[in-house]
Amino acid sequence: MQELQTKILNLENYRNEVLKRWENFKHTIYLCAGTGCRAAGSIEVSEAIRNAIAEKGLEGEILLKTTGCQGFCERGPLCVERPSGTFYQMLKPEHAKGILEAIKSGSVVEDFLYVHPVTGKKIIKEEEIDFYSNQKRIVFNLNGKIDPFSIDDYIAYGGYSALQKALKMEPEAIIEEVKKSGLRGRGGGGFSTGRKWEVCRKAPSDDGIRYIVCNADEGDPGAFMDRSVMEGNPHRVLEGMIIGAWAIGANLGYVFIRHEYPLALQTLIKALDDARKYGFLGQNILGSGFSFDVKINRGGGAFVCGEEMGLIASLEGQVGEPRAKFIYPAEKGLWGKPTCINNVETWANIPLIIENGSDWFSSIGTKGSKGTKIFSLVGKVNNTGLVEVAMGITLRDLIFKIGGGILKGKEFKAVQTGGPSGGAIPAKLLDSPVDFDVLTSIGSMMGSGGMIVMDEETCMVDVARYFTTFLVDESCGKCSSCREGLKQMSWILKDICDGKGKAQDIEKLQKLGKMVRTASLCALGGTAPNPVFSTLKYFAEEYEEHINEKVCRALVCKSLINYSIDENKCTACRLCEKDCPSGAISGGKNVIHKIDPQKCIKCNVCFDVCKYGAVVVSSGKYSRRCEHTKTNLKPIKERIS
Repeated sequence: MQELQTKILNLENYRNEVLKRWENFKHTIYLCAGTGCRAAGSIEVSEAIRNAIAEKGLEGEILLKTTGCQGFCERGPLCVERPSGTFYQMLKPEHAKGILEAIKSGSVVEDFLYVHPVTGKKIIKEEEIDFYSNQKRIVFNLNGKIDPFSIDDYIAYGGYSALQKALKMEPEAIIEEVKKSGLRGRGGGGFSTGRKWEVCRKAPSDDGIRYIVCNADEGDPGAFMDRSVMEGNPHRVLEGMIIGAWAIGANLGYVFIRHEYPLALQTLIKALDDARKYGFLGQNILGSGFSFDVKINRGGGAFVCGEEMGLIASLEGQVGEPRAKFIYPAEKGLWGKPTCINNVETWANIPLIIENGSDWFSSIGTKGSKGTKIFSLVGKVNNTGLVEVAMGITLRDLIFKIGGGILKGKEFKAVQTGGPSGGAIPAKLLDSPVDFDVLTSIGSMMGSGGMIVMDEETCMVDVARYFTTFLVDESCGKCSSCREGLKQMSWILKDICDGKGKAQDIEKLQKLGKMVRTASLCALGGTAPNPVFSTLKYFAEEYEEHINEKVCRALVCKSLINYSIDENKCTACRLCEKDCPSGAISGGKNVIHKIDPQKCIKCNVCFDVCKYGAVVVSSGKYSRRCEHTKTNLKPIKERIS
């Protein structure tokens, strides 16, 4: 180990040594092995490719690397072959030999290429796919290029050179560089990272002890940015933490990682072991005299522990509850000591800023929001996954260029940014730039980066009900305003969705929301009314229809909708009758089917299985017919007549 650490002192030489190991390979296959692709079978695909390489005797010519999440999760398992840049998607083990033959012959396998959702054109190269070409990847740039379990891979791409540079700088100079960069916390609050570091370094500590913490406890529905960074490039996060510790004067750090992230935990444990082995963690780091180490703490899955005061309480072994911030954690946090807490993405930006300079970083983004931001783009959009974009990109470009537009050509309705505590942004604001201040000004927030796209078939009252109910369940219960106020709001929203709404309910929701926002201790309560406020502001007519007319225009709220079968379309195919779980559909061979509204549980099964456009769901003046995908059978009414 001592010999290795001595070699690492000359990092550039060691980097060249690593690169020489790869120079004889003509081709490299970068196969995604992040959580999403693993769930789709990428480990089996990787085994098949390795076996095929061995069978064909290509061990010295083709190299297979399993990487972290490459972002395009719904297309997995996926891989990129370099140097050609050919992108293959939705792979299976039996495709391995065909891919190797194509690589060997310089051709492509068209069956596995990406098909543009609008034009239908097959695209060969990763860089030409809209999902990738419209992004600006700086934090996420190595996720599809390195094996996250290999410290050498990270070093080969310049890893730990920023740490080496930082250890030759004065701590105050590092803090000043981070301040000049304009980096704001990516965990949701958006506070100046450099300012926070400065406060923490200057805060009095009687024994000189200070802590740094990496908040890896993201709990927003549909959000997986931090998980994917940790899974795909844990060393960049660690390098940022080590630089931060040197700047602040901390000798111990913690990673508070969500219990539901087993793969991220594995990559992190391996990264910590290797960083200690190579001398990047521990005593006398890179001969600088500075010592620092990191411990792991696994969260129990409480959403409120993503809030920094709740996180600190959990680290201390207490119930995860926030406390009033008369004194901020940077001044008095973990065990009463100055504590700097940043989330995964914030720490991952630090090596980039130190290596490339604050001017480089601040040239990206907008005046008040510098750099890039990673979003999980999910919902009713063609291209779902993780995207990294420069601050200031419009919502329209993010959803329609990168996201490829709305599924099945339906109308865009809203996008929820900032997770369950964010707000729903309507179509008329699609050209709003994405940055901290603009999103806040229109009733939403940046949050940690969740972005849920909704189409015309989404009920905005139901959306507000869903997120409010989620926050009721996740409230720690310490504040009566949050504990009871959110519960009351949830009950009112449920009544409205159930057709029991009253005219005074809207005023009650507004009053309760203001009370919850102003009287709660932490950010969970302070931002929890956002889904209600934003939907009331931009979609008031839907609330009014639910209350006054007892209809749901999106045809979502079960108490306000009805299912029926159009006798002029029914073919008596009996699919809906056989699949109905409640026996609500009567009919038979050559008999027009009917739905008994007393038995119908409104599960939508009949709507999904009918292929002849016969099932109709309606609510007042609104109705929608199931898709008509088959034409080889005439309606039974025509055949009988």
